[in-house]
Amino acid sequence: MTDPQTAIDAEADARAATERDPRVADRTAGEVQEGIPFIGAGPGDPGLLTVTGRELVEAADLVVHAGSLVNSDLLTEYCADAEQVSSIGKDLEALVPLMRDAYEEGREVVRLHSGDPAIYGAAVEQMDALEHEGVPTYVVPGVTSAFAASATLRTQLTLNGVANHVAFTRPQGKTLDPEEDHIGEFVGMGDVTTCLYLGTHAVAETMDRLIDAGHDPDIPVTVVYHASWPDEDVIEGTIATIGDRLDEAGYRASAMVVIGDAARKAGYERSYLYDGFANGDEPADSQQEADD
Repeated sequence: MTDPQTAIDAEADARAATERDPRVADRTAGEVQEGIPFIGAGPGDPGLLTVTGRELVEAADLVVHAGSLVNSDLLTEYCADAEQVSSIGKDLEALVPLMRDAYEEGREVVRLHSGDPAIYGAAVEQMDALEHEGVPTYVVPGVTSAFAASATLRTQLTLNGVANHVAFTRPQGKTLDPEEDHIGEFVGMGDVTTCLYLGTHAVAETMDRLIDAGHDPDIPVTVVYHASWPDEDVIEGTIATIGDRLDEAGYRASAMVVIGDAARKAGYERSYLYDGFANGDEPADSQQEADD
C-alpha cells in the first residue's frame, strides 16, 4: 500500500494538473455509484439517515463507522448482519487497507460518518487514499448537527431581520491556531448565526475571549447536547453565562453551540416570500423608493 500522505499528495497534484473529475458531470448527489460510499449518518436519530444512506448500509457486508458518534440503534436496526468496525483509534494506515481489501474481495463496503461528511468529516483524505489505490469512492450527504439543533429549537438559522448568514466554525486548539479563529469576527457582524462545532469542551474559554474582545456579554447562546438523540438536552444562556451553565451540566463533547438571536426566534421580520412578493408584487421598501 502507498503511504497515505503520499497518496493524498499525488491525488491533489493530479487534480491540479488535469481538468475536473468527469464523474462530477456524470453523477449527482444521492445517486448510487460504483465504489465505496462515504455516508452521512446524520446527527443521531436513525430516522434522520437519508433513504439512499439506509439502502446502502442495509446492503453492506462491511460498515466502517465513527464509533459512539453514530447511534448504536442505527447500526442495530439497519446493518445488524454486516461486519461492523469502529474507526475510532484507527489511522489511515489501518483504515485504508481494511476498506480496500474488503472492496477488492467483492464485498459491499460503506464508510459511515456522523452528521454530514462535508462538515469536519475528514472524509476527502480517506477518499483520496482509496482512489490512489484504485478504489472509487463517492459521498452520500447527511443531516449535520446544526440543522438538527435548529429543528430541536423550532427555529431557522436564518431569519429575516435577525440573521442573513450562517457560519460553521470551530474554536482554536490543536487543529486551529489562534490567528485562524474567526468566531469573534462572525459574532461581531451582528446578523450571523454562528454554529460552533467540536468545541463543547472549550465553550467557557471561547466566551471569555469574546468578552475580552469587547463583544456584548448579553448575546444569546444556546447549546444543544446530542441533538436528536434520546438524551438530548438544551441549555440556554448568554456569552457571559453559558460557560458556567455548560460546566454545571457536565457536558464536554457532542454538543452544538449556536450563538445569536436566531436560536430564540427573537425580533424577526415577516419575509417577502408570503407578503405578495412571490406573486409579482414589489416589496414594501421598493414601493416606497418608487414613490420617492
